[in-house]
Amino acid sequence: PAIDVPSIHSALELAGRHDDLFVMAALHPSDVKEATEADWQEVDRLARDARVVAVGESGLDHYWDRTFDDKQEDFFRRHIRLAAETQKPLILHNRDSTPDLLRVLADERSKLPDPSALRGIVHCWGGTSEEADAVRTLGFLLGIGGTLTFKNGGVWKGIAHVPLEEIVLETDAPFLAPAPHRGKRNEPAYVRLVAEKLAELRGESVDHVARVTTETARALFGI
Repeated sequence: PAIDVPSIHSALELAGRHDDLFVMAALHPSDVKEATEADWQEVDRLARDARVVAVGESGLDHYWDRTFDDKQEDFFRRHIRLAAETQKPLILHNRDSTPDLLRVLADERSKLPDPSALRGIVHCWGGTSEEADAVRTLGFLLGIGGTLTFKNGGVWKGIAHVPLEEIVLETDAPFLAPAPHRGKRNEPAYVRLVAEKLAELRGESVDHVARVTTETARALFGI
């Protein structure tokens, strides 16, 4: 994932050295505040690189700073259109902004010749079951990470009814490390702990959870 133009370039450089790494290109909503039109033109250009398998992460963040909400929404809409144009999945950041996120997504989706072509993931999911259903109706998967393992996280309550085929696993490294590493630096290897917790809650095997969520991710990203 990338959050600004320099990190997209860094990700592409890294992917150029490892055949099994792929890139997402976008401006994180919190980084939109200082973004210029030149920055956007570079994102638009880089997102078309063959190593870029998704547009992300984009979205809305109403937690840290509400002084540039209009600009956030403008750039969010740009990312939605870019994902549709390039036919690449859209990876969404959402913090304290679910109603607006769903409103913008539904509005832009309704303008597309083929609305079903817009797909992606709302990452680090932690909403209600009703919000999860709204996201799923718009064609998006739920990204589940370390917060699933938090004792008072409440994540499971909102996704207990969601089919496994509509869930993908993630780390959000270096943040949100799962228990028993909560509060420490997260890393991709810890995704197994998320799989183990999801398997426990669903009463299924870890191998089954790993296989299904991996197949879903591969299908979405085309890798």
